[in-house]
Amino acid sequence: MAEEAAVRAQAETVRRLKQDKADADEIAKEVAKLLEMKAQLGTDEGKQKFVLKTPKGTRDFGPKEMAIRERAFKAIISCFKRHGAEVIDTPVFELKETLTGKYGEDSKLIYDLKDQGGELLSLRYDLTVPFARYLAMNKITNIKRYHIAKVYRRDNPAMTRGRYREFYQCDFDIAGQFDPMIPDAECLKIVHEILSDLQLGDFVIKVNDRRILDGMFAVCGVPDSKFRTICSSVDKLDKVPWEEVRSEMVGEKGLSPEAADRIGEYVQLHGGLDLIEQLLQDPKLSQNKVAKEGLGDMKLLFEYLTLFGIAGKISFDLSLARGLDYYTGVIFEAVLLQQDNEHLEEPLSVGSVAGGGRYDGLVGMFDAKGRKVPCVGVSIGIERIFSILEQRLEASEEKIRTTETQVLVASAQKKLLEERLKLISELWDAGIKAEMLYKKNPKLLNQLQYCEETGIPLVAIVGEQELKDGVVKLRIVATREEVRPVARWGWLCDLSAQLKPA
Repeated sequence: MAEEAAVRAQAETVRRLKQDKADADEIAKEVAKLLEMKAQLGTDEGKQKFVLKTPKGTRDFGPKEMAIRERAFKAIISCFKRHGAEVIDTPVFELKETLTGKYGEDSKLIYDLKDQGGELLSLRYDLTVPFARYLAMNKITNIKRYHIAKVYRRDNPAMTRGRYREFYQCDFDIAGQFDPMIPDAECLKIVHEILSDLQLGDFVIKVNDRRILDGMFAVCGVPDSKFRTICSSVDKLDKVPWEEVRSEMVGEKGLSPEAADRIGEYVQLHGGLDLIEQLLQDPKLSQNKVAKEGLGDMKLLFEYLTLFGIAGKISFDLSLARGLDYYTGVIFEAVLLQQDNEHLEEPLSVGSVAGGGRYDGLVGMFDAKGRKVPCVGVSIGIERIFSILEQRLEASEEKIRTTETQVLVASAQKKLLEERLKLISELWDAGIKAEMLYKKNPKLLNQLQYCEETGIPLVAIVGEQELKDGVVKLRIVATREEVRPVARWGWLCDLSAQLKPA
């Protein structure tokens, strides 16, 4: 036994030595790479310079842009919470196999990462697939959640239209087994609430159903193997005319001209309940079980949307396809209508600002036993919304506050730094947002000008006379009106009253 233990110990020592050597070799390789990169950049004294820029399809956001973003995020999060959603977060990268086969032709846009530790990883393409993985991994069958985070797509960016390679998505999803179309209707109500609240202008929410599309493809003579690729072509109808889409389906994807023409008769239809009733009587579609089921649910959806009072903003549109492979039922997309604005030289047209749908089979793809969790969700196209808000505010020349400071602590004479520090500490401890200038003896005029430039509404002024009288003087910056001096022991109460919104 002792000999066996000695042999095992010796083997373990050899293994550790080999591992240490391997680690040392790896470190040496990394150091060599870093030295090589440094040599390529040149020494500090050299003339070689690199261009300071953000990577293609990304951008920096300064204080003004972030103030606009926070305003929009606040409205969106408020809506999500109003509808009872919990919040989750997931890693920015996933195992490559998690994302593979979920996005159809868009899979080519996924960013793959270099193998750095025995795992093949990819940056997340959206927040829906990670959510489905999260549900399956944690065996969750019922949840209403929202998730706001960055996603990554190796796309051709169009920065002026809010199309980036790194961008935020704001997702709301309902997972669980419920009666048909009730959660779907709530998702559409949420889109309507957010777009109305942000006052982006007139909009329409297009809706369709993957089952109606599949049934339509079947009765038009599209082979089962071509359903998804033809669906991807139809999805382009909001950007290019039917003739181009038809040419792609026939010329590039091998669909017969007759089948393409039959599809063309359907995908150019849009309307409301009347169109649904018309299609339920269609001699071809009504004979297709899948299409008939989808049309029945679409009729039920419109009944609920009418009860919500938003049916007037919803359009049943047979050209809406949404190319992602995981959709199984209702799909929808919100589009801003082109509008004239007196502040803008040209009307804005930024395309889709929200989209989503039902994906009942996605969670089952991650479950070992294939157990399904029905899901429906919506994603707000926040970057495009930001682009509109930024352009409008720039055109209107409205001044944007980039801080939330409520009061500036100022002094009227020199040598009052200690008193200012005492006062501002009181404010911070009381939860009031306050600032002071970082000078020992700032001029009162400079302090007041700083308030006007940054939009700080109130100034708390301490001077020699105020110190003698044991008071603090409050001044309203906008009107330059001075509030009566307040006793030091009660000045925080008086200040809090001044800060309450009217």
